[in-house]
Amino acid sequence: MLDIERLRSGLPIRGLGEPLHFLKSIGSTNDHAMKLARDGALHGTLVVAEEQTEGKGRAGRHWFTPPNSAVALSLLLRLEEIPIDVIGDLTALGAIAVTEAIEMLGIEGKIKWPNDVMLLGKKAAGILVEGSWIGDQLEHVILGIGINVRPESVPPKEKVEIPAICVDTAVGARTDRHDLILHVVEGVGKWLPKLGSPVFVHTWNQRLAYQDELVVVKLPEEEIVGKLRGVDVGGRLQLTLKTGETIEVAFGDVQLRPVDMKSKSAKLV
Repeated sequence: MLDIERLRSGLPIRGLGEPLHFLKSIGSTNDHAMKLARDGALHGTLVVAEEQTEGKGRAGRHWFTPPNSAVALSLLLRLEEIPIDVIGDLTALGAIAVTEAIEMLGIEGKIKWPNDVMLLGKKAAGILVEGSWIGDQLEHVILGIGINVRPESVPPKEKVEIPAICVDTAVGARTDRHDLILHVVEGVGKWLPKLGSPVFVHTWNQRLAYQDELVVVKLPEEEIVGKLRGVDVGGRLQLTLKTGETIEVAFGDVQLRPVDMKSKSAKLV
């Protein structure tokens, strides 16, 4: 199990992670963090759980978090005067932090737009951003991060749309979950002030999975096939169609898959 005092001794980092709420089991860390936010919790509040019984993925999907085998955390962010056009970067904020933390273990991670982290071509982590608005003002954001660490955290094949993997398997060694959590929080704090900046977008593009490969983007009423060129500020995906036209796809009820599912888009470093 995670050692709560060891975690607490490494926090806060860059103003994040204090207070720390540690739970052996919870329905959803995002839901718990949202409740804390509504009760007035401060910017940087961190929720960590050993198990989620109702873990949340994007678009209402379930996120598998069995006991003592993964990283499940949510950070409360109270952001002042964040431009509307960079709100889409918040998902990448979590994904960049995760890839950088995992790279410290010696393996390159890739970000599958809009919210997954891939290792060796398989899904290892997911990011879920949920916000609360007062009119057109963003009151607070909950940045939820789930990482498969031990083999037990990998969901059954019949439960997933794309193959999944855990960090231990990808790295070939047992991962220290305490260090992984602290490095992720460090990464979020590092990149938070840089949202929407050229260096932020450049870093996102450097880690983008399937770049210059043919992908299928599934929208609610159509599918688009094109070559993935990159993302711009706000997280809009840029695709070049067969006609040569370049279009942008925004966040929403969308799914992205490579045309060639054998593509790994990751390598050992």
